[in-house]
Amino acid sequence: MFTGIVEELGEVTAVEKLGDASRFRLRGRVVTEGARHGDSIAVNGVCLTVVDLGDGEFTADVMAETLNRSSLGALDTGSRVNLERPMAVGGRLGGHIVQGHVDGTGRIVERRISENWEIVKVSLPTELARYVVEKGSITVDGVSLTVVEAGPDYFTISLIPTTLALTTLGIKEPGDPVNLEVDVIAKYVERLLGHPAQEPEEPAK
Repeated sequence: MFTGIVEELGEVTAVEKLGDASRFRLRGRVVTEGARHGDSIAVNGVCLTVVDLGDGEFTADVMAETLNRSSLGALDTGSRVNLERPMAVGGRLGGHIVQGHVDGTGRIVERRISENWEIVKVSLPTELARYVVEKGSITVDGVSLTVVEAGPDYFTISLIPTTLALTTLGIKEPGDPVNLEVDVIAKYVERLLGHPAQEPEEPAK
């Protein structure tokens, strides 16, 4: 589990196309410190498994489902990425509960620059709109953010200088894709309300 608090702005150093999969090599000296083969690292909000490690870099394989569901397929050598290690047991939940399971992608629609922050408008797949509410949480490229405005096919977020400086959201331009993960609690609530528990049957007499 992750929290959506990006630890490091990393970089893709190599991409190997493997037919219906890809192998990425990524540089991230902070997230690779103490990492081992098989550990998880979130890359732009996507939970990936470490395959190989060395000299501040790690390799991860990305399957077709992930490439189709996320924006990782658009990454190339030199692309900057948000990196986060899983939360340690007993650690602080600085953002919100993030699984690293992307629900879909949106695109940067508009950036409105203010003196001390930016308001960013992001397109939203209509099938995800029911999970997004004003002042609720959403993960954008692995960054835990609070929704300012929730529309039928878009939402807005307010980005402080720290987020702009330390994540990819500071360099994304209108038209660029972003990974979206909605609040998992909302999905569980919907599931429970749509499939109420059955009343226990009375024992035969």
